[in-house]
Amino acid sequence: MLTQEQAVEIKVMARRGVSIREMAKQLGCSRNTIRRYLREAEAQQYRPREARATKLDPFKDYLRGRIEAARPHWIPAAVLLLEIQELGYPGGVTQLKEFLNGYKHREPEPVVRFETPPGKQMQADFTHIRRGRDPLLAFVATLGYSRSSWVRFTTDERADTWFGCLRQAFIYFGGVPQHVLFDNAGAIIIERDAYGDGHHRWHSGLLAVAQEFGFTPRVCQPYRAKTKGKVERFNGYLKGSFCVPLAATLKQAGLRFDATAANAHIGRWLTEVADQRLHGTTRERPAERLQEERLTLLPLPQQHQGILVPAASHRPLPLESFQHPLSVYNELLEVRT
Repeated sequence: MLTQEQAVEIKVMARRGVSIREMAKQLGCSRNTIRRYLREAEAQQYRPREARATKLDPFKDYLRGRIEAARPHWIPAAVLLLEIQELGYPGGVTQLKEFLNGYKHREPEPVVRFETPPGKQMQADFTHIRRGRDPLLAFVATLGYSRSSWVRFTTDERADTWFGCLRQAFIYFGGVPQHVLFDNAGAIIIERDAYGDGHHRWHSGLLAVAQEFGFTPRVCQPYRAKTKGKVERFNGYLKGSFCVPLAATLKQAGLRFDATAANAHIGRWLTEVADQRLHGTTRERPAERLQEERLTLLPLPQQHQGILVPAASHRPLPLESFQHPLSVYNELLEVRT
């Protein structure tokens, strides 16, 4: 067995390039002993270090559970950060993003947006949250200048649903924009350019709503739905930051994600999360720009003035932190819209 002094001398001589034969001669030990020591020293040198404990470690099981519950969708890092901060996470977002990189990451598709002045335009669309035999859709209306949005979850996109949601959106915003931009849905347009270039044959129900509230309908060019970049962008934000986290929470609690549950939670999320975020394009909060835009909206018809349409439910709900016990969700889901 080598002494500590001999071990040090072997390391020094190895660095100097002394041969094993010469080491054995100078130290008075066998060449095999020298070789064995050098192999062990090399293996120890390249042994991977144990991972250092991080502030995120206590929350990794929770994060894995959220990721699995959300599949095949993805909960954004910003949403997960808020959730684990409510659980006591003291760290920042960098550790979280590094951890999430090992699972799944999707870059949002870039969208070209055209800016409009206050009160000029609202973009409206239905987006599919879930297809199949049990569909879930969301009607989304986004004001072009402020980027403030109103959302209503439904199970269909029939004409009467379209027009009912439009009326409620105007009442919620407290006024009417000059134009409303739609996709080429059958409930909106019957025939493009029926009376000449740009003169379309509109659905009679849409014309009735337009006459009632005083806006002019507009439609995107065919196969260019991205013209509605503001509402399309918000649709992705809605799904990733609201629908996926809520669906994952309800799934973990054994509850169902449906229109009633979504509408019970969407109102406070819109006013206290979506409208308070720093918008990526305007670099301002939608709630602040909405105050300016409301001054330029056309007044509501007299019969609709004074009517309050909340973002979803008819009574205040606690801010959804997605960490409530099952009893709280049961209470929330009893809310009827």
